Amino acid sequence: MVADQWYDQNGVWTGSATILPDGQLVMLYTGSTNATVQVQNLAYPADPSDPLLIEWVKYPGNPVLVPPPGIHFKDFRDPTTAWYTSEGKWRITIGSKVNKTGISLVYDTVDFKSYELLDGVLHGVPGTGMWECVDFYPVSRTDENGLDTSDDGSGVKHVVKASLDDDRNDYYALGAYDGVRGKWIPDDPTLDVGIGLRYDYGNFYASKTFYDQEKRRRVLWGWITETDSEAADIAKGWASLQAIPRTVLYDKKTGTNLLQWPVEEVEKLRLNGKSFDGVEVKPGSVIPLDVGSAAQLDIVAEFEIDKEAKEMVNGTDAEYVCSTSGGAAERGALGPFGLLVLADNDQSEQTPVYFYIAKGTDGNFKTSFCSDLSRSSKATDVRKGVYGSTVPVLEGEKLSMRILVDHSIVESFGQGGRTCITSRVYPTNSVYEHARLFLFNNATDAKVKASIRAWQMNSANMYPSNDSMNKFNFVVLKSCSAIFIVAILFGFFF
Repeated sequence: MVADQWYDQNGVWTGSATILPDGQLVMLYTGSTNATVQVQNLAYPADPSDPLLIEWVKYPGNPVLVPPPGIHFKDFRDPTTAWYTSEGKWRITIGSKVNKTGISLVYDTVDFKSYELLDGVLHGVPGTGMWECVDFYPVSRTDENGLDTSDDGSGVKHVVKASLDDDRNDYYALGAYDGVRGKWIPDDPTLDVGIGLRYDYGNFYASKTFYDQEKRRRVLWGWITETDSEAADIAKGWASLQAIPRTVLYDKKTGTNLLQWPVEEVEKLRLNGKSFDGVEVKPGSVIPLDVGSAAQLDIVAEFEIDKEAKEMVNGTDAEYVCSTSGGAAERGALGPFGLLVLADNDQSEQTPVYFYIAKGTDGNFKTSFCSDLSRSSKATDVRKGVYGSTVPVLEGEKLSMRILVDHSIVESFGQGGRTCITSRVYPTNSVYEHARLFLFNNATDAKVKASIRAWQMNSANMYPSNDSMNKFNFVVLKSCSAIFIVAILFGFFF
């Protein structure tokens, strides 16, 4: 979509597609006008039979929505996919703010051309600032399938997600939706949008989900920004990319969070799998894992920590926080332990992905899942923080992680995707055939037993297969100054 009209002259920004019951597809997107006012516009596919939907026609009556009274003209953007109400109307929500309270406005429509603003907001949280790329969708409390955006009922919870412009992170919360009043209430106010759970604790922003009706799943796409210098981006000729798409499900075991997992199509890229079963890793040791070149890997690992050491450790008041810790170099009785990815032979460059277990004075254990970028590159113009958060671990569960490594991206999923971390790294030595994989245990007291399966990964074939040409879905994401319309043709990429 080209910025060629007065209502989108200063930017074609984030929007969302809605598939109507008759199969027609409509797109609402934010335009920045020639006066830099944020408005919502309507567009249709020029040729609905084109599986890639390359050409679009803008509605001649655009804009269809302008900022309502009390909303600043630059604080009105990113309409969601519409959902169908019990009154036979379509409903959308749009991100905004009032002072420092982030909000999601709610509109009803019948034809996507005229709209009714509902009283109040879908939800708002004081102190969270502007809500961008708002998302709203149902998840099943009982089934393993994703749900269409319009689904509702007793076995359903609803997710509200917002990208916070203030800190550039994506937050979500689970709650209950009142379709009659157009209101949503979080299950736990202490885990509300913007102050609680995040999709990802690394470099991941402006995400959006869609419902894949072919495979009955909800799929999440997110944006990975650069963390090096602008000069480096100019030199390499590109900047930013999309994360691997993830399925999203409600975690029935905890009842408090979502599960995110790479879409199954990624597994079609696996090559040359190697297994390392029951490897004992003593405190303070590093073990090389011979997988050949480790620049493109899919790794699945399980860890069992020494029960005796766990029972012997004393509780402490100290709270372990990934982002303020000393990373994988900070030693405790029960951690850190995990894998060193994108490492060179002498580990002068390495990106540890690890668990750290701390015992409180109350006798309870808390597990953190972290990614340490402090030694990820010898380059001096990149950010090298430690990312991560706590991860729920239930009684009887082994500690597990999955890591996707792709040259300069590390996407990590702890405990089946309860906590996720995306890391953008810039190795200088540990590249291509010089990239290595190591198993490490830097705990002071506990032995660890690890079982690992690692596959080298093929590159994706970027052309359409015959059967994928008949199946398509859309998701729209933005980099806050640009828009990405991504045709998700499963089988197309993989």
